[in-house]
Amino acid sequence: MSDCRDCLHEISDYLDGQLDPELKRVLEEHLVSCHRCKVVLDSTRKTIELYCDGKLFQLPGGVRERLHTALRQKLQDRQR
Repeated sequence: MSDCRDCLHEISDYLDGQLDPELKRVLEEHLVSCHRCKVVLDSTRKTIELYCDGKLFQLPGGVRERLHTALRQKLQDRQR
């Protein structure tokens, strides 16, 4: 995982349990040392849990892409 942008790109797949084991390990290592990405992960997880009453579900492709775009933009804005 080279930076936060890469991490944020993989958060949805991580929450869905769809990352290969090596990428999952690298992402988890990044999350240990990066407070910002950990906050995004925790917030995303909590939002999904609240919305679904604790039941995770697969987001439709369009929603998932819009969420990723919004997260990337938010991160870029904060890095400026």
